[in-house]
Amino acid sequence: MRYFRLLVLGNGISAYGSYLNMVALNVFVYDATDSALAAGLFMAVRLATSVVSGWVSGRLVSVYDRKRLMVGADLCQAVALLTLLIAPDATRVGLLYVLAVVTGGCSTLSQVALRSSIPEIVGAEHRVRANGLLVTGRSLAMIAGFASSGVVVAQLGYSAAFALDAASFLVSATVLFLLPVRTRAVKDAAGGGSAETSGAARWTARMLLATAPLLMAMIAIRAVDGLGSSSHNVALPIYSSGLDPDHPATFISQFWATWAIGNIVVQQVIGRVTKKTGRTPGERAFALGACVMSAGFIVVFSGLPTVPAVIAALVAGAADGFTEIVYVSRLQAAPDEQRGRLFGLSASAENTGFGLGMLVSGALLETFSPLQVVASFHGLAIVLCGALLLLLLRRGRTGDQVLEETVSQDKPTVTEGRS
Repeated sequence: MRYFRLLVLGNGISAYGSYLNMVALNVFVYDATDSALAAGLFMAVRLATSVVSGWVSGRLVSVYDRKRLMVGADLCQAVALLTLLIAPDATRVGLLYVLAVVTGGCSTLSQVALRSSIPEIVGAEHRVRANGLLVTGRSLAMIAGFASSGVVVAQLGYSAAFALDAASFLVSATVLFLLPVRTRAVKDAAGGGSAETSGAARWTARMLLATAPLLMAMIAIRAVDGLGSSSHNVALPIYSSGLDPDHPATFISQFWATWAIGNIVVQQVIGRVTKKTGRTPGERAFALGACVMSAGFIVVFSGLPTVPAVIAALVAGAADGFTEIVYVSRLQAAPDEQRGRLFGLSASAENTGFGLGMLVSGALLETFSPLQVVASFHGLAIVLCGALLLLLLRRGRTGDQVLEETVSQDKPTVTEGRS
């Protein structure tokens, strides 16, 4: 863990740049084209690239050195931003869509590679604590990025925002390059050849089928969580404007700040509890946490006074952080050679849910209220979580036991694929 905090710092710096970039680029596209369609197309290209990149990234991180992939992803994003920065004004609009492809693909690749590497960097027994530190760093980066984006763009301009974002990726790449961390199990670092990769792919398919609907249900719930997340992101400005037409940003700021506080606090709590007990929460904890998270978001839009609504946002943020740690730690329990493909599948599912939700939520909000839209999407997540809990209760054992049995049964098959 001694080097991991530096990695968290570098990752947090690049995340700050990403959140700053998320605001600056979207506004820049609209200003440069004076077209809401062009701005929507930019977001669609970026999301579509992220979905496709999830499948590709899973294969890449299963074969190539993950540290080099993460460094390369950061450098590619920095180069793309610097190219946009120095390009003539006449060519910038065309380059924006190239940048959407680069940032969408590279950010997903970096995320899949990092999540797959955590057990090798810190040890499997410390993965929950490590995941908590990463989520805390990204939550702080989100607050700083969103809070400073308006000031940076308004006071310094788009060029300064792009330069700052590029610098954040260069810092992250430098930190990763210099850290003496191992991102792959020793047996894989020595090389396994195409036979090992082929055997790993077959084992992944068998594992998903053997643990279905447990592991598959978790991934499906994360995809539906993406739908829910998009619904409250799209509905929040509309709901906030209805609360205070003169100051619509007030409730949005309160919501995200409180959400982030809950997110950060739960990271510290779960890290301490896991360290003290030595136990990692499983599928039941994930399903319960996802239910609480979705319920919290629904309550936020129910028309309550500010204080109860902010408390609901705090609960939703805490549950969101909890489920994130449990989910990521759960997938990291898979063998090293399988982790990349699982996280690639997960990234594609989550990005698909979020992208689809953005489109559908925007259309539904033309007719229905924010509460109705948010309750529908998050309510679907609650239904799926309830089904998962019922399934676990019927089986009478935790999903961890099932996975352990599956791993023990399938490991000889993977060995045969290597020979």
